[in-house]
Formats: sequence, C-alpha cells, structure tokens
Amino acid sequence: MSQKKIITGTLVLLLSGFIVNIYAQISETNYDESKVPPYSLPDALIKSDGNKIKTGRQWKTQRNFWINLFSEYMYGYTPKKDIKLRFQTLDIKNDALNNQAIRKRVNIYIADYPMLKPIELLLYVPKFAKKPVPVFISLNYVGNHGITFENDIPLSERWMLGWVDKTNTLIVNNRATEKARGMQARRWPLEEILLRGYAVATAYYGDIEPDYANGWQTGIRSVLGDSTQNNNWGAIGAWAWGMSRMLDYIKTEPLVNASQAIALGHSRLGKAALWAGAQDERFAMVISNNSGGGGASLSRRDFGEKIENSLAAVPYWYCRNYANYRNRVNDLPFDQHILLSLAAPRYLYVASASKDLWADPRGEFLSTVETAKVYHLFMKKGLGTAVWPNANSSVFGDAVGYHLRDGVHDILVYDWKKFMDFADEKFRK
Repeated sequence: MSQKKIITGTLVLLLSGFIVNIYAQISETNYDESKVPPYSLPDALIKSDGNKIKTGRQWKTQRNFWINLFSEYMYGYTPKKDIKLRFQTLDIKNDALNNQAIRKRVNIYIADYPMLKPIELLLYVPKFAKKPVPVFISLNYVGNHGITFENDIPLSERWMLGWVDKTNTLIVNNRATEKARGMQARRWPLEEILLRGYAVATAYYGDIEPDYANGWQTGIRSVLGDSTQNNNWGAIGAWAWGMSRMLDYIKTEPLVNASQAIALGHSRLGKAALWAGAQDERFAMVISNNSGGGGASLSRRDFGEKIENSLAAVPYWYCRNYANYRNRVNDLPFDQHILLSLAAPRYLYVASASKDLWADPRGEFLSTVETAKVYHLFMKKGLGTAVWPNANSSVFGDAVGYHLRDGVHDILVYDWKKFMDFADEKFRK
C-alpha cells in the first residue's frame, strides 16, 4: 500500500498465532468535532421498568443490571466459579532500586488447573514506609523484565506481540531477548512512585491470555467459560479477571494496604482496568489512561475509533454478541459513561492525551462528566465541572478526577504524577 494514501490506524491481523501488521484505510473515520452527530445517551439511573433510581441503596441493584448488560453485549460474562489459588514467593530483595524498595516476585497458580502456567507478579514496596501503603495494580505489555533495567528479573518466556518492538531486535519470533530489558521502563517511573509512598504490583498480561486471536487456547479462557456461547468472555474480561487475582494476593501481603488498591491500565489494559473495577468492588480507585473506544470514550460520538474498527482488528477482545452492534452503535443499551459510573461511590480517574484522536479525548472527558448523576446518589459531586480542561491541566472533583496531557497515545511520568496527586488527596486526607 502506498504511504501517500491516508492512513488512520494500524490494525493487527491475528491468524494462527502469528501477527501481521497491516494498514487499514478507514476513509469514514471522523476527527472533526463539527461532524459529531447529535446523540442521546442512555440514562444510568433508569431501571428496566422505566422507573428512576433515587438512592445509593437502589444503585446497588442497578449496578448488577448494568454489569449484566455489559457482560451480555460487550465484554462477555466472567465465570463465577470459585477458584483456588496458590501463591509461591520466588524471591525477596530488600535493597532493590538503589535501596529504595523491597521487591518480591510471586507466582500465582490457579490450583484447580495445574496445566496453566502461573501469573508472575512483581511487587515493589517503599523500603522505609512506616505503615502499609496504597498499591497500584497494573498489567504490563512486555513482561516484568521490560519495566525495569534490573538484570536479575528473569526474562518472560511467554508469547509477545512483535509490533511493540519498533527495532525488531528486542522481541524476536514473538519472544523477548536480553535486549528487551527495560524496554518500557519509561512508562514505569518506579523510583518516583516509591518516593511518593506507593507500591506497584504488576504482571505481564500475556500470563493471563496472549494477545492474539487464538491466545485463549493457552490462557485462562481455555479452562473457564463456555467458548460456544456468544456471550462468553473475551480477552478484556480475562485480563480484568487476572487483575482481581493479583488483588487476591495483595490481600495477603502485610506490606501494602489492600483497602487502598488502585486498578490502573493504559490503552487496552485501561479497558481491562475499568472492567475489573466495575466488577470487583475491592478496588478502592479505578484509573483509565487513554483507554478510548471500548473503554472510557463515548461510542455514540462517532469520533475516532468505531466499534467496527475494533472488531476488524481485535474481535477476540469482546464477546461475539458485540458484533451485532458493528454498525448500530445507537442500539446498544448502554454507553461507556455507564461503565465509568460502575466505579461509584469509589474513586474514579480518567486521563486523556490531546493528540490521541483515535481514543477521542473529548469523548473520554464527556463520559467522565456524565458519571456525576450516579455519584450524586452518594452525596458526591463527581468531577464537579463540564468544562474540558486545557492540555497539561487537571480537574479533581470530590470523587472523580481527570486530566488532559499534551501529546500522543502513551503513559508518561506526567500521568503518574497526576494519578498520585489525586490518590494523595483522597487517601491521605
């Protein structure tokens, strides 16, 4: 395809475990705010019988109603089967990161299914903390070895996306090489996070399910769920499930405050963090960074990524029923503001990037604003404004926060600073 043609996105064609990068010319993609069509959003407070929710107590029932709809038509149902876990501490390092951290490596085994490889959790805790600290629980894209330059963390042996490596030398034949150490360390400002008094718990998302069409065959969905059903959970649901299993371990860890666990994710893992936080109320705060379509942004705005774009590239992220709305977004019984509202009355934070038009930053903001109706049930104002902030500025409401960073689709030190500023305000009053 000629580079002179208009290219609006790189899609990934995933067949038989191989990834082929292809360019898709999507002529109808809208990046013009003046062309956003009129739309009407479903009311999060209207019950199926047409009556309106008026109290926080009533919202608890309404939450289940919406979770079932998102499960049926978008992410698929997360299996309810009780799972027995086994935790194996691999090692503890008391002088990690220039003596700033206590580092633990822990394997999380799904004891009921010994054929599954474990989730390898990496935990950093501030060494000199005087009491248990809040913890960010966040999946990573390139293996635990890729978030730090520490050379004593074993390379992940799992399958990895090749296109995340622009040099074609860090990941070879979908496997990490020694050169991959620290390849995304800039996205994980560990020392700054530790200095601020927060712990970080992370794991490679491919430990839960590899990110390709048939990845489910070696992941958790190979043993849980019914793959013959159109509402069977997709990969986003699996990754969200994995975050809750990480929290299961954190609940046993005396160095961290599990009651201040924060579900955080960027991009597709931002979608997973939102879905994890919606279903698992043990997360005290939910943070979405640049999660866009299928995450924080409003689908009905018809700006940037559309449902049909997602389904053309990564249909396995969602349940098969989602395809019924490929060109019928207005027929969906929900929009993403309701997903965000499922965090209520807990803390919610959404972050956008000004040049990340594919993710529709304005749509992410407007979706966040809409959560106020639900937070009001709990005598909270939510975000507290409907004015989109300028780039590199933020808005902190009493329960909801948002910032717009100048730049492209990424997660940077600036984003982490804002997340911690918000958490400081809410957890350390």
